[in-house]
Amino acid sequence: MPPRRAVTGRSQEPRQRFVEELRLLRAQKGDSLRQLGEVLGWDWSLFGKMEAGQTLGGPEVAQALDQHYGTKDLLLTLWELAAGDPTQFKERYRHFMTLEAAAKGIQQYSPAVVPGLLQTETYAHRLLFLGGLAPGAELDQQVEARMNRREILSGDGAPQFRAILDETVLRRALLEREEWQEQLKHLIEVAEQPNVTLQMLPFTAGLRELTNTDTALLRLPEGRTVAWVETGYDGQLVQENAGVERLQFSYDRLRDHALSPRETTAFILRILEEAPCPSADSM
Repeated sequence: MPPRRAVTGRSQEPRQRFVEELRLLRAQKGDSLRQLGEVLGWDWSLFGKMEAGQTLGGPEVAQALDQHYGTKDLLLTLWELAAGDPTQFKERYRHFMTLEAAAKGIQQYSPAVVPGLLQTETYAHRLLFLGGLAPGAELDQQVEARMNRREILSGDGAPQFRAILDETVLRRALLEREEWQEQLKHLIEVAEQPNVTLQMLPFTAGLRELTNTDTALLRLPEGRTVAWVETGYDGQLVQENAGVERLQFSYDRLRDHALSPRETTAFILRILEEAPCPSADSM
């Protein structure tokens, strides 16, 4: 079969094609970024970031642009392809890590696992292995990179860091008792740092916001806040004000129902004393 001939000469990569269409349609319409923001009701800088490939925006933005340009579902379809492209996750995550390293404040909520910045090497190794990385050089590199990220929380210029952990995080232990005790002790040690606040959301709080969404809110040096949200299958950087505000509101509601830092430390100490013995299969 002969190779497919490029008909339009446009990019075949989903994200880049989305960016190209955004630029072309605005140029054809003759709108400035500010005019686009005024007509559609979003901050004009969002459209600039979308056209620069820095963010995809949300599906509601793509739909609004389709209506404005009269393109039916063209942009929404391209948005879905770009958002679902697995090659984009690593790119988005690298961007998030760059912002995380520069952040002056980090607020984290973890509903299922210990956050990366609080993991021990063993915990990170087992988690990444379960995520699909086979033992070898790539797994070792990923673990090393995660351990290097932990340095963000110490030294000069370390950000103010608050983590809210669902009780599930502290109840779901590693199978090896010594490894789990190491992780629990590490949480207590990190919580003693003056720039770190650790809280737990107990089961007694009932069903709360962000039940299945790992969330990080980053306050950047210029004063704006961005968010990273991640499920077991994908992650997205949220930069538009409305989306960030909704996530901040949900985070604040969680914090209202969380144990105090002192109560959280006491809870972890109790769990540490109860840390399960290794199972027969792991002996």
